[in-house]
Amino acid sequence: MEDSTEEKEKDNIIFVGEKNFMNYVTAIVLQFTSLGAEEVIVKARGKFIAKAVDISEVAMKRFLESQVKTDKVLINSEEFTNKEGRQIRVSTIEIYIKK
Repeated sequence: MEDSTEEKEKDNIIFVGEKNFMNYVTAIVLQFTSLGAEEVIVKARGKFIAKAVDISEVAMKRFLESQVKTDKVLINSEEFTNKEGRQIRVSTIEIYIKK
């Protein structure tokens, strides 16, 4: 049973990457309107951080105005080994949007 609960919680996480900007905005709006989410978490790292902020703002101010707000924003960094075997540190962001 715990696995299905974890799966459900992961459904409300949007990972920002190279897809079209509006795909992410639509995903956020759908989470709140069609899927009844109480909270959506927009996550990004590195060069996609600015895109994640813009996506969150557009979703909140154009499509879900007066319905949702930013609950908290977490910034951090992750360290990992790249393809060349070097240790790399990259910044991360998590934007929590709540009804």
